[in-house]
Amino acid sequence: MTQQKDFKRLVRARMKKTGEAYTAARAQLIRKPRPGSAPRDMRPSATVANTLSALEPKEFATIAGMSDEKLKEKTGCKWARWVHALDYYGADKMSHTEIAKLVHEKYEIDGWWSQTVAVGYERIKGLRARGQQRNGTFQISKSRTYNVPVATLFEAWTNARVRQRWLKEPGAKVRKATAPKSIRLGWPDGGIVAVGFFAKGKSKSSVAIEHTKLPDRASGERLKQEWSERFDALREVLVAG
Repeated sequence: MTQQKDFKRLVRARMKKTGEAYTAARAQLIRKPRPGSAPRDMRPSATVANTLSALEPKEFATIAGMSDEKLKEKTGCKWARWVHALDYYGADKMSHTEIAKLVHEKYEIDGWWSQTVAVGYERIKGLRARGQQRNGTFQISKSRTYNVPVATLFEAWTNARVRQRWLKEPGAKVRKATAPKSIRLGWPDGGIVAVGFFAKGKSKSSVAIEHTKLPDRASGERLKQEWSERFDALREVLVAG
């Protein structure tokens, strides 16, 4: 009982430091040896073994960030089965790209959902936290729909004069653009913003961004709010014409 209380204190301490949810923080600590614990190639201590057994399959969806029902609808399996299958192939020792490739080629899951399975598995195994990449950096995503043709929305991002009216980030530069599908922005702090555009009819379209290479979760939360404000400003510019 004392060991379990000690471990819970470690989990809460990590939550305070990283901003992670309880289940995500616990998964990270399960994966990461605590001071004084045995090396990975040795038998785990009773505390670690008890904690591992306490991480039940019903918690996988919470840690992964997607429901079992949605995952089964799109891939045919729930998280518990995916974890079992990927563990069999030693996926916890693989890179993200290798895991996604395994899911895509072995189980014939399309690209987006193979990425989803890979990311969820990595979170469950404690290889990354929510919003975190395998290299330790973080990323955020944001999307918005507007009542304009996709070509108009695309131009609002690629036309420098129009972009200055709402983005208000003078150091942001377009590195690559594929009309009217995607652009790639370089951010002043070294981050990257990948932007995708999607037509939803003749006069309706949406934009989705992924802002990557963020140093920590706090930066991600701040940028989420900033992007929400930028999207509001973009709407005003599009309405004004």
